[in-house]
Amino acid sequence: MSAPSNPGTNPSTDPGTDRAAHANDAGAAPAGHHVFAATARENASLRRQQAIRGLFLLTTLLLVLPVLAILGKLAIEGGPALTWEFFTEKPSNGMKDGGIFPALVGTIWLTAGALGVAVPLGVAAAIYLSEYARDNWLTRTINLAIVNLAGVPSIVHALFGVGAFVHFMAFGTSILAASCTLAVMTLPVVIVSTRESLQAVPRAFREACWSLGATRWQTIWRVVLPNSGSGILTGVILVVSRAVGETAPIMFTGAAFFVPFLPQSVFDQTMALSLHLYNVSTQVNLDDQHKHLPFAVALTLILVVLAMNALAIWFRMKLRGRKKW
Repeated sequence: MSAPSNPGTNPSTDPGTDRAAHANDAGAAPAGHHVFAATARENASLRRQQAIRGLFLLTTLLLVLPVLAILGKLAIEGGPALTWEFFTEKPSNGMKDGGIFPALVGTIWLTAGALGVAVPLGVAAAIYLSEYARDNWLTRTINLAIVNLAGVPSIVHALFGVGAFVHFMAFGTSILAASCTLAVMTLPVVIVSTRESLQAVPRAFREACWSLGATRWQTIWRVVLPNSGSGILTGVILVVSRAVGETAPIMFTGAAFFVPFLPQSVFDQTMALSLHLYNVSTQVNLDDQHKHLPFAVALTLILVVLAMNALAIWFRMKLRGRKKW
């Protein structure tokens, strides 16, 4: 005789089993929903990243393409005129013929003079502000003056150079006056880049030297400066790039429209590529045979800047390889 079945133990009729099954079904659906939601979020994030990448690429192209267009125009129009005679002869026939040798030499004179004044003064000022000066109202005032000096227009620097160097210091209209004017104009760049480079050297280096008995100056000279050389050269590169291309400061203080001889000292006047480009573009009546001249001078100016910057960058890379951290 078979035992009667217990309805409370029948799986098909057990309320607990039904609730568990419903719970499992209810839990399975949200889990799948979460998977699909996570996938949708990942796809949306991927689309946003692609859009941002495309925006950055478009911005880069908008910056690069005009530069490439300008260089291409200069190369096409002025490239054929870049001959050996163009680089080694002086201008003739009212600036229409000949070459740019005096302007090329004068540009090197002016740039070297500006570097010789701006770099030592800028590095010394940066060392004081970074290593010696306390954080007080005087230091903050000096920092504010440096920032404001960087934003002064070049024509104002030119007028300052006329008053301070040409007349007050009696340098006259000379390479020295023009170089000092360029140095004052580029001094904030050297100070800021050098100070940032000095502050990037780990403080542990200084403390290790002090614990060994080194003085503050010995620490700066033997540890801090060698490890910040690449940053200092960054400022030098920026100084060269700006000093070579400036026209207004040297127009009033040392550069001339035409000088038939090369400068013999820093108290002589000289020609410069930037001023020569201005002259042949606006002051000389060029016919179709000589219309390439401004493009050739501009292309030479860019090549000079690139050559000087390449040399400084190469030297900076060598110094960067000697860093201790």
